[in-house]
Amino acid sequence: MTSRAFQIIAGVVKERSGIVLMPEQSYLLETRLAALLQRLGLGSLDVLAARLQSPGSDGLAQEVAELLTTNESHFFRDGKPFDHVRAQIPRLHRARAPGLPLRFWSAACSTGQEAYSLAILIAEAQEADPALRQRRFEILGTDLTRSVLERARQGLYTQFEVQRGLPVRMLMKHFTQVEGRWRIHDRLRQLCRFEQANLLQDLRQFGRFDVIFCRNVLIYFDPPSKTRVLEALAAQLAPDGLLYLGAAETALGLTDRLEPLPEIRGVYRPSAAARRAIA
Repeated sequence: MTSRAFQIIAGVVKERSGIVLMPEQSYLLETRLAALLQRLGLGSLDVLAARLQSPGSDGLAQEVAELLTTNESHFFRDGKPFDHVRAQIPRLHRARAPGLPLRFWSAACSTGQEAYSLAILIAEAQEADPALRQRRFEILGTDLTRSVLERARQGLYTQFEVQRGLPVRMLMKHFTQVEGRWRIHDRLRQLCRFEQANLLQDLRQFGRFDVIFCRNVLIYFDPPSKTRVLEALAAQLAPDGLLYLGAAETALGLTDRLEPLPEIRGVYRPSAAARRAIA
């Protein structure tokens, strides 16, 4: 693969997903796009790059971007953010008028484990506090890649997948075994809606959220793209809402529309200026 071909393919990926590929990651193109080349009868990545520059290549460009997106998730990943949001549910409930839903967003949700982890937290919070049973909850999961969204909608996981972060007690309580795999109960699936979305596009269509999880996504973006996404997410947060980032991610130095919570790393709320703008 020539450096020109790499630049073309990497440019398509950045434009459509925000992910920045470096020349030393050329092996990712070779491994993840090999099946696509074979299916289309393209002899090399150079031929693919030329195809991407031809008219009518929009669908191909989207497929390339999806194939080069990292889809990694497991239940209750990193633990502490879920412990924190569990403690925030009663506060958010008390702050909302009756009849208004509490809305959660799992951005870059992959195969759905993060969204369903939130659904489990909500179900158990309602079980512990009868007042929460009168509150309606909504969880939106979005991702760039259509194939992982279809898996998320099914809510069906292998033994290996449920063993990653899901306590046995929760597995037995909230899942049913189906032909060697585990399906999350319908009452939890019904809390969740999954849609395709690009975080670099207009996010206003999704409305306002009380909690947004956008974790382990921004590590793949360059600083201008990080700022763009963070400011778009801040605009979709309720004035007293919370944004959860990954352990290796920060909003500091990238936007003045978010400020960190002092008690826990990686959790942000709208800054005073942002609260005035969105109130």
